[in-house]
Amino acid sequence: MNGNLFNQIPADLPEELTEILHQQANLRIERIVSKAHHSPDDFWYCQSQHEWVLLLRGQAQLAFDDQSTVDLKGGDYLFIPAQRRHRVSWTASETETVWLAIFFDPEA
Repeated sequence: MNGNLFNQIPADLPEELTEILHQQANLRIERIVSKAHHSPDDFWYCQSQHEWVLLLRGQAQLAFDDQSTVDLKGGDYLFIPAQRRHRVSWTASETETVWLAIFFDPEA
């Protein structure tokens, strides 16, 4: 299967768009499209898999439960270890923020 990560982005994004591009036993690759979206104030992601995320276009800020934050712009990537609590503080409102997220199991 082939495609383009910048194609088929809806003009209206009332909710963040998440699409699974590939999945197998210990791996999932997603395209996420945000526009002025953020995590709910009382919500934290706490995943059993590692996450490697690449911000392809737009801007965003991730917050972690240790009070640290990471600002991302197009081309920036970040590794988030399994079980590290994090949330999306904000994403750009003037343009779509396009993410490529790769989830994979920690080493045994």
